[in-house]
Formats: sequence, structure tokens, C-alpha cells
Amino acid sequence: MRAGTDARRAAVLGSPIAHSLSPVLHRTAYAELGLTGWSYDRFEVDELALPGFLGELGPEWAGLSLTMPLKRAVIPLLDEISETAASVEAVNTVVRTEDGRRIGDNTDIPGIVAALRERGIEQVDSAAILGAGATASSALAALARVCTGEVVAYVRSDARAAEMRQWGERLDVDVRTANWADAGQALHAPLVIATTPAGATDALAGAVPERPTTLFDVLYDPWPTELAARWSMFGGAVVSGLDLLVHQAVLQVEQMTGRTPAPLEAMRKAGERALAAR
Repeated sequence: MRAGTDARRAAVLGSPIAHSLSPVLHRTAYAELGLTGWSYDRFEVDELALPGFLGELGPEWAGLSLTMPLKRAVIPLLDEISETAASVEAVNTVVRTEDGRRIGDNTDIPGIVAALRERGIEQVDSAAILGAGATASSALAALARVCTGEVVAYVRSDARAAEMRQWGERLDVDVRTANWADAGQALHAPLVIATTPAGATDALAGAVPERPTTLFDVLYDPWPTELAARWSMFGGAVVSGLDLLVHQAVLQVEQMTGRTPAPLEAMRKAGERALAAR
């Protein structure tokens, strides 16, 4: 275990990056763990600048968090990636080892699973996904661990539908695709995961059933979404994007620092305060 007074660096990279809550979460964890010499920053880095940034990392660097558009672009620049990251061709965590090797992982997938388990969702017999972007593939990979039956993905185009079916085959998940025009039907599934951009599900709020089950909405700012607010009003369980952000950050902190467990509740409260201040 590394000493708490060692001067170590970590950061989140992406473009845009100014909105990232990762510095708040990681710095809170360092304070709680007594890692007084550790710092965590944010850097605006796109695909073109990424190789140069990685090439300049010195021995003081413990790791990096990656957001869009770097999760796939980083893979050829790494020495090794985990099976989890390889399964969705996306890396959101890079750990720099003592011998200078760069190891990539994906903590979004186990983060989704952990956030669901925190709400008592261990297993469901079917699920629905709203959207088909990059987050949808991570959601499918998480459902491979949680869902025993069919996953219906509601998408806007034939191309997206084909992509989701391909991800299903790759991840060994039984995926059926449906047109976005019928997305209201998704809300009757035992578990609904919304992976769409802000505003995309607002029109579905009126279709929330009288007895909704569990909604996992990956957004956190602004929060709540209209769909999440309506879902809660009807008594359904809601898992937010902040829950995902905190759980995946917990795993990042543990990998980068070697300290376990990371302070989940302190990190969550710090995230909530930062969002409330916006």
C-alpha cells in the first residue's frame, strides 16, 4: 500500500471536461483516506492530443479517468486492457503501474451493477434500454450480469438497431430491438435503463404506468429528469446517473490508490453538494 504522504497525481481527461464531477469525488476520497499528497485535476484533451498527454506521464502519475471522446481512442495506446473493457471496446480508467505500464479498465459496467444492487436489484427476468449510444453498450454488458431473459432496446434508426443486436450477440445477451415511437411500452419492463441525452425521454413521462418498477436514468445534471420525477411520483424506484458516477469512481479510487474500501457515502454527499451548488 502506498504511503498517505506520497505525492501522486491523477486526473480526468475528455472534451468537453469543465462539467466533470470527478475531481470533487476523487478529492473527497483522498481526504477521507488520508492521502494528503494526492491531487486530482481535469484536463481538456481530445483524440489528437491524447497520445502526447499519455507520453508525458511521469512516475508521479497513478492513473486517469477518461470520458468522451477518449474511451475508445485510448485503447491502442495502452499496454493491456481488462476483459471488461474489451467486452465493450471502451476504457474509462487507466492505471499506471510502478514499472510504467498503462493498464485500461472499464468501471462503468460494474458501477451500473453495484448501483442496482444498492437498490436491491440483484436479478431481473427482462429489461428495456432506451437509446443505443455508447452508454447503451455498457448497460447491456451490465445486464449480462443481472438480466436472465430478453432485453428490448428502443432505438431511432435501423443502423442503431443493428448495432444493438450485434452488441447483444457479443455480450451473450438476448436483445430485441423496437422503434423509438413505441418507447412508452418500455416503461412496463421490470427494469428500464435510460441512456439517452438530456430531454430525449421527457415526452415519455406521461406514459409512466401506475405501478412502475425500477428506472435507471444515467443523467445527473439536470436532475431529476421529467421521466425520473414522474417515476418517483408514482412510487417507482429510481437510480440516478450520480449513483453510477459515484460507484464507478469508487472503483477507480480503489484501483489507483490501492486503498479499499473507498468512502462511497462521503463521495456521494460531495457529489450531491456540488450538483446543488450549480
